[in-house]
This record gives sequence, C-alpha cells and structure tokens, in this order.
Amino acid sequence: MPGSSLWLLPPPSHPLHSILSTLITTTLPSLFLSESSSSTLAPHFFTPHMTLTSEISPSVYGKSPQAWLDSIPFPPTSEVHVRFKDVTTQDVFYRRCYLRVRVEGVREVVGIARARGVEGEDEVGEKTRRWVEWWMEEYGPHVSLMYGSVPMDEDKIERVVKAVAEAGIELSKSADGEDGDGWDGGVVWLVPTDQPIAEWKPIAVREL
Repeated sequence: MPGSSLWLLPPPSHPLHSILSTLITTTLPSLFLSESSSSTLAPHFFTPHMTLTSEISPSVYGKSPQAWLDSIPFPPTSEVHVRFKDVTTQDVFYRRCYLRVRVEGVREVVGIARARGVEGEDEVGEKTRRWVEWWMEEYGPHVSLMYGSVPMDEDKIERVVKAVAEAGIELSKSADGEDGDGWDGGVVWLVPTDQPIAEWKPIAVREL
C-alpha cells in the first residue's frame, strides 16, 4: 500500500481493543486451519483499526510526523461514533473479510483526515467532498478482520459472523446501523503502510 495511512483505533481501555485483536490473531485463523498452516496463505496479523485515509505522501508530514498529526482539527470524541453494521467480503486483499461501519458516525473525521493528508485542503473542501462520496460508494468505512487473496464464500462468512457474535460483538439490527456495537472517539495512528504488514507501526499517535 503506497505512502502512509491514518488509522482510527478503539481506545486502549475499550473492551473491543482486545476482542478484535483476539479475533484477528487467534479465533479466525483457527477457523481456517488449512490456510493458517500454508506458507503461501498464512494469515496476516495487524492492529484492529478503521482506515481514515491512505496514500499520504511522507513529504506531507516531513520530519515532524507528531507535530503534523497534532495540527489536524479532528472532531471531538462526542462527534466520532464507530458502529458495526455487518460482516461482509470483497475480492480485494485488504478487504477479504471485514466489519462494515456506519458512515454517518465517521464522515467528519474521515473528511478532515483526507483533506489534510491527501487533498491539500486545510478544511473539508470540494475536492475532499467529491472523494468522500466516491469512497462511500467504492469502499466505505470498515474494520478489517482478515486480509488475503482467497475468496470468502457464504459459508465462511457465516462462520465469521458466528465467531464475532460469540466474541460478544453485537451487529446492527437496523437499516441505518445505529444500534450496532462499536466505540466513540478513539486513537489516531499515522502508519507508514508502504512497509510490509508485519512492520506496520505508528510513527505518531493522538487521542481524540
């Protein structure tokens, strides 16, 4: 993945931080043992997060990534609401299996991340608004559970849904997704995602 990314993580003290980590690193790999034992299909482990934006050029933050991250006018915790809608899949490596997130609770934080990180706008302007509309149609906010190149059929998705429920995560039962589990606010990481997945570590961190 070229450039760097801004991620939104659950607060470290939030139960979902450990629940999602266990799903990603232990529970879900154990459901698909043939893949986990394959040298070519072995699962990739990563910190649970929702990507706010990616493809940020290192020239944007230069030698002061923390100062740059601190300068972004993110909305306060009271205006950032990550809510899980359902489990789904796409035939894309980084979205092999993921939790869809309700758009309305994260639209503002995604917008300012994109504006400052990629579009060169101090505030959310026309370029960023156009991108957000495109992004909602093509990708939408999500929290990945599994990366990989092997397609997920309906049976596999149902097994993941069951594992998510057994872990204590309640998905939305309404059309707008407002009643699903999730978290408010969180921690933003700036991560050089042009490195191998195993080396994805933050170079700047900020709590909302």
